[in-house]
Amino acid sequence: MNYAHFVRDLGRGREGARDLALDEARQLFGAMLDGGVPELELGAIAVALRLKGESVDEMLGFCAALNERHHSLRRPPGRPRPVILPSYNGARKRINLTPLLALLLQRHGVPVLVHGLIEGYGRVNSAQIFREFGQMPCVSVSQGQRALDESGLVFLPLPAISPGLNNLLLLRNRLGLRNSAHALVKLLDPFRGDGVRVTAATHPGYLDLMREVIAAQGGRSLLLKATEGEPYADPKRRPRIEYLRDGAGEILFEAEHDSLKASHLPESCDAKTTADWTRKVLAGETGLPSPIAHQLACCLFASGYTDDFNHAKALVAVR
Repeated sequence: MNYAHFVRDLGRGREGARDLALDEARQLFGAMLDGGVPELELGAIAVALRLKGESVDEMLGFCAALNERHHSLRRPPGRPRPVILPSYNGARKRINLTPLLALLLQRHGVPVLVHGLIEGYGRVNSAQIFREFGQMPCVSVSQGQRALDESGLVFLPLPAISPGLNNLLLLRNRLGLRNSAHALVKLLDPFRGDGVRVTAATHPGYLDLMREVIAAQGGRSLLLKATEGEPYADPKRRPRIEYLRDGAGEILFEAEHDSLKASHLPESCDAKTTADWTRKVLAGETGLPSPIAHQLACCLFASGYTDDFNHAKALVAVR
């Protein structure tokens, strides 16, 4: 296949570039995932999409190509819908609370998939924090399925789910720029519509893009502003949390505009300090930040743990 026309159409900047049609995007991203695009053209396409910005149809085409290629997990029988937490950024300045949210959901009997990278690249990622709890990454989807069925919580590295997407994600190390794969990992659903995606983005434009893509795809998702790129609610200022179900949206919590007092949060964000503080929260020795409690209630509601949102909030309030 000749990729010059993709480079030409995408590489003319925001004003001159042409958005790809959904089927074109599906074809192109499928080739990118399969490793079929030569390195020179692959780098040019990745940078061109970064500069232009992805359209809704392009993202839907990319997702369609990914869904045809990634490995799948199944919902444990008789359990609520699994909650999917994409954890790819880690902590740089602030404590990473993605593992805390996952452990709280596990305590309530809601299956949880956390997927991400093993390498921290200078940040404290969820894999490092889970190791402090003896929760090791699974090396394959089959091992991850067994862990999910038995314990209700699994950390699955991206290469086990989608080697092709992982290779595209790692282009950042060579190009110095993020690419479309960084958005695609946040839309990944190994349960193929039977889970609840927790989708978080830092920039308002990407939140709007994600909202449109999720609405077009259907299924169940929670959408919120990320905290240092991670999918947990800012413990100092709750973001707006939206619930998207089968194309319809509902705001479960509005954003808070005033910062909360969270002096009990540790100043250090290393893995051991984070794990020690998380244990205290789980043991009831220190308070759970209210934004995390609110997000937990949203997850319980969206997963079908309870069909009454007020009940979900009451369950969290009395934990």
